[in-house]
Amino acid sequence: MNQEVLIFPALQGNFIDEEVRRYATKQNWKIIDGYNFGGYAKVSRELVDFINDFYVKTRIPLDPVYTGKLLFGVMDLIAQDYFAPGSKILAIHTGGLQGVKGMNKILKNKNLPLLEIDV
Repeated sequence: MNQEVLIFPALQGNFIDEEVRRYATKQNWKIIDGYNFGGYAKVSRELVDFINDFYVKTRIPLDPVYTGKLLFGVMDLIAQDYFAPGSKILAIHTGGLQGVKGMNKILKNKNLPLLEIDV
């Protein structure tokens, strides 16, 4: 079986690679940069729109700190044909939904659209 772990950091910075190397016993992993939207707990209109659209289509709520960024990245890679045809993809929802109300307060103060998901 050819399995690869793709890591989508929510944090900005290059230290993640060193941390994974310290604890990983295999080399079948890769860090996918470019989907942190500016860093931890940072969001954009594009991410909020994605999370809301994903919820409408799937009824799966995503948080904007971790899993929303992960799924945004996975869906973008699918659109770019990153994965071989017939690949099986497993994305792990790590929770974080308790932060949606607080994030909506921040979004409201910035005059950005709110996360319209049921949690």
